[in-house]
Order: sequence, then C-alpha cells, then structure tokens
Amino acid sequence: MEDVLKVPPTLVEAVRYFANADICVRFVAAVRWPNGPECPACHGKEQFYLKTRRLWKCKGCEKQFSVKVGTIFEDSAVPLDKWLIAFWILVNCKNGVSSYEIKRDVKVTQRTAWFMLQRLRLATQTKSFAKLSGNVEADESFIGGRARNMHADRRARKIRGTGPEGKAIVAAVLERGGTIRAKVVDKRLKPQLEAFVREHVEPKSALYSDALKGCEGLGEDYAHQIIDHAEQYVDGQIHTNGCENFWSLLKRGINGTYVNVEPYHLFRYVDEQVYRFNHRKETC
Repeated sequence: MEDVLKVPPTLVEAVRYFANADICVRFVAAVRWPNGPECPACHGKEQFYLKTRRLWKCKGCEKQFSVKVGTIFEDSAVPLDKWLIAFWILVNCKNGVSSYEIKRDVKVTQRTAWFMLQRLRLATQTKSFAKLSGNVEADESFIGGRARNMHADRRARKIRGTGPEGKAIVAAVLERGGTIRAKVVDKRLKPQLEAFVREHVEPKSALYSDALKGCEGLGEDYAHQIIDHAEQYVDGQIHTNGCENFWSLLKRGINGTYVNVEPYHLFRYVDEQVYRFNHRKETC
C-alpha cells in the first residue's frame, strides 16, 4: 500500500508512473479506501475485483462500482492517468497552472482542461473543525486589476470609488509555523472579519493584525496586538509578514498565471493556493 501511495517526485516520473491504468486505479483506491475498498451503495467491505473491467462487485448488494464513483472523477470520460498528471502539476507548480498549460501537457481541449482544474481545486479544499492556536496572524487583502491598467469603459464600470472599491476581499488567518485559512468575504467590516477569526482561531491565542478597525473588537477573546503599517511593519513579534507572504504568492499566481479571474470563481483559486501553501514543506 505504501509503495502505491508514493508520489513521484518529478513530472517525468509522474508521467511514467501514471501511464499504467492499473496503477492509477490502485493509487486512487489506496487514497480513498486506506482500509480496503468499500461499496458506495451499502458500505459493504466484501467485494470481487473484476480485473478486466477495473471494477468491484459488492458481495452484499451485488452492485458494481469503480474507483471514480463519488469522487471528482465521476461522470468524466477523461482517463485517470490524465487526471492524476494534471493533479500532480497543479499542486507542484508554485504559481499555479493555467488551463492552456494542462491542455498542452495532457492532450485535452482547453474547455476540458478548465473543467478538470475546477474539479481539482474543489478537491484541495481544506475542511477541519480544529482551530488555529498559539501565535496567529490575521489580515485581509484585495484582489482585482489596477485601475490604471484598465480600459476607460471597464474602469468606469468596475471602479466606483477610491482605494479597494470594486475589488474582491480575501481574509486570512495564519498560525505561525503551521497552516493558513483563507476565505473570500463580501465586506471587511467587524461582523464579517471578527466572525471569520472566531470561527478559525482558538480563544486566548496571541493574535496579531494591522490597524484595520474591523478587528479592533477581538481584544476581549484574544491577546490582540496591532501593528500600524503607516508607522512600521515589524515591532518584535508584532507583524503580519506571514500573511503578506501568502498574499504575494496568491497574487503572483492570479496575475502571472491566470491573468483574469472572475470574482465568482475566486474562492476556488484561493483554496488552491491555501492547499499549496499548507503543503509546501512536504516531500514525496
């Protein structure tokens, strides 16, 4: 089982490894069912494996099922080798990967590549009830084009005020030495930002943020310290440089790789970068 789950360290090795359809099925099965295959219909543990069709047949309900059922691969005619190679590329490219690159690399159409990437981003969502603790940074950033780079008509339609007006807002909390959580929010006011922090950060933790008023009411539940960026960026342990590092990676991917991301799809790209950031120190 461990040999099957060993992820190839390079793209060349990944292409060679996942070229075998049986290995692809075994790899996905090992990730999905670490304790052995389970029938999606009745959750039975005893099955026959139909090797020629790469399917299992449950001994209990006698239904057949593949490794794709109930996953992001379901209802897709794209073979598993292309899915797994695309997944390998997505999580290993520091600044992300565009649908046109996947189109060229795995030999699919651009529309298929875009569909694959959106499903893969769904799979990178991190869902956990565990809260961050210790030293935690809280920050927010704005995602959107610069007004000076826009056509006059687009600028008039998108920018209706000064500063961040017309841009999307992403909030994040980062446990120093640990993981980050990020989410697209509709406003950067107290109800939205304080609720986000309380949802993801353990009370009594040391919390560091900038001078944004949306976080000023957190002092009752956290050891909250503020750094005013108008005066300085670091005061001993009081800073948000870890979050700033994440913002630079997120924006570099959006501006340099994806170029144009619609606001209603932004959460997918944020989830992708959160997954990549949280697993950046892992080795194969």
